Amino acid sequence: MVVDGFPEVRMRHALPRVAAGLFLLLGTVAAPPAQGAAPAGCAGLRGTAVPAPAIGLPTRGGEVTGAVDVPGTAALGAYCRVELAVRPVDPAAPDITVRIGLPAEWNRKAVMFGGGGYDGAVPDVAGNVPFGPAGGGTPLARGYATFASDSGHRSAAADPSLDGSFARNDEALRNFAGDALKKTRDAALYVIGKRYGGPPARAYFAGGSTGGREALAVAQRWPRDFDGVISAYPAWNAASLDLFFGYEAQVLARPGAFLNRAEQRLLYDRVVAACDGDDGLRDGVISDEAGCRFDPRVLRCRGRADRGDDCLSDRQIRAVRALSSRFTWPYRLASGETGYPGFPFLSGADMTTPRLGMGSTAPADPMPETSGYGVRFWDQWVKHFVTRDPEHAALSLDPRRPGPWRERISALSALQDVNDPDLRPFAAAGGRLLLLHGTADELVSHRSTVAYAERMRKVVGHRAVDRFARFYLVPGANHANVEAAFAAGWDSLGALDTWVERGTAPAHPVVTDNSPAGHGRTRPLCAYPAWPRYTGGDPDRAGSFRCVR
Repeated sequence: MVVDGFPEVRMRHALPRVAAGLFLLLGTVAAPPAQGAAPAGCAGLRGTAVPAPAIGLPTRGGEVTGAVDVPGTAALGAYCRVELAVRPVDPAAPDITVRIGLPAEWNRKAVMFGGGGYDGAVPDVAGNVPFGPAGGGTPLARGYATFASDSGHRSAAADPSLDGSFARNDEALRNFAGDALKKTRDAALYVIGKRYGGPPARAYFAGGSTGGREALAVAQRWPRDFDGVISAYPAWNAASLDLFFGYEAQVLARPGAFLNRAEQRLLYDRVVAACDGDDGLRDGVISDEAGCRFDPRVLRCRGRADRGDDCLSDRQIRAVRALSSRFTWPYRLASGETGYPGFPFLSGADMTTPRLGMGSTAPADPMPETSGYGVRFWDQWVKHFVTRDPEHAALSLDPRRPGPWRERISALSALQDVNDPDLRPFAAAGGRLLLLHGTADELVSHRSTVAYAERMRKVVGHRAVDRFARFYLVPGANHANVEAAFAAGWDSLGALDTWVERGTAPAHPVVTDNSPAGHGRTRPLCAYPAWPRYTGGDPDRAGSFRCVR
């Protein structure tokens, strides 16, 4: 079946669906501590063994390696911080390192955080959800037990999220691709049950980027494991995005094609100047990104050659247009994906976070540390995922013509592209999904999330999707959500919890600009495909806008 121009793909490795609260492993079922069991003190958790049958994928079980009481502060109440190791089947593979925050005042609910990039570090269990509200209290501060893992490998690199060396081990690779999510969840819930004398009444997942992919993975593969999921700027088609990063590296490495930081700023400013007022207000935010019409040829230098920072050469214009267009590959991937939609001009050259966009140095071999995050991500993927040769030159592998690496890339796509749009099992289990993406994202294209949402609606049906999911595009928000045109903040966890527990879907949500320059201005958070149009009044108040299509 073809959906929206893409072959419909079913996850072949989905686990059997089992009743909530039970754990399945090769026909053996083990339950977590039952409700009403004697709770354990924080120090008493040290040395706790998590039996392998309590984890729904093969492991050698787990062990609590540390547990300490953390005193409360004005912003965060006292909690017990637990360190847990989940042992791999392959002795050569790394442990999955899990951290758990167990609040002294527990609300009988839990939140699992997703990672970012290539993971390699445990997310802060005292931190917030993506696009979370400023000053509104993190999940741990609000009484949720929180937990996260390194996805099955620890990196000592300066930026663990850009270290792909773990992928040369098969089990570590499968853990990163998704298996660690199940192992982490099951082991953490076992420990939570030990601490409080019973399992949580509700469990939620929240993540952005790689964590957004992980959020969709748990909804697709284990639809009964979480009552609600927050998926922000998800790199759901991860292998496809890697191929686009490879294409980006090829394009920007061409002689004369790279834009320096001043030229990137020029492009960004001219796009904003051209489209900022289309929503009725000039405020530095393009609300209707899809309706923005901009031709980079208006920046062409006289003589069409590079003449400085106040214009673009023909080679640079061709590069900008290539990266803003859909990239396709002329071969079949096992995941069924056929291309990646490219980035809007606005995000590809967003100078607020150059590291996540084009960077400040053209791609090369070896890859400069000042090149963009995406092309460095490709460099690691080629070296450790595809060729498993740390000396392999990334620019020597053309994603359009991968030659002997084609089958390996196809196999990786089956692992990494989390692309099943049929979330009916998740909905049938009572699951609720909040999907969010900023339209100025410079690392994961919001067009890709639009494509997934459209597939979901075609497979599941518009009305059925509306009963369990909401998709919001956030104008002006970028990938890091810092120094953005609009640094979005919204209590998505509170909205999700209300939807799950009371059956009340978000109604007229409002998002706040948390950036220093935003001064707390607000906008309506419009469900896709709507966007906020200014109708008059105070330009800093959401009530002065309405959602239009």
